[in-house]
Amino acid sequence: MVWGDGFIDWFRRAEPEHLRRGRLGERAAKRHLKKAGLKFLYANYRTTKGEIDLIFRDGEALVFVEVKTRSSETWTRPAAAVNADKQRKLISTARNYLRLLHNPEIAYRFDIVEVLLNHGAVNEIRHQPNAFAPGRR
Repeated sequence: MVWGDGFIDWFRRAEPEHLRRGRLGERAAKRHLKKAGLKFLYANYRTTKGEIDLIFRDGEALVFVEVKTRSSETWTRPAAAVNADKQRKLISTARNYLRLLHNPEIAYRFDIVEVLLNHGAVNEIRHQPNAFAPGRR
């Protein structure tokens, strides 16, 4: 089998739609935050506890970003999907990331970026800085 454009086209068609939308949303969120002056550090940091979509630096603070991409707000805002259970997973994953950095004395926060699509294209991006607090360590 030749690994050319035909294979890439097949792979893109075989990928589930929600994963395609998620990748599109993460790319849009990354561009948006970079334009806002944040410094990009890492994408899709994974542990056994969960995943952080994007990690940035904003001045002296680390920013852990959860991206929620939706094609509709018919039922609820995308950020509503970041419930208490999801927040606990994000906090645990972020603390794991901080341990890799040898637990620096650094401020950090959790942001949510909502990406709204219209006919498969980015229509609106909403950034919610400090969307939830990490609680006590």
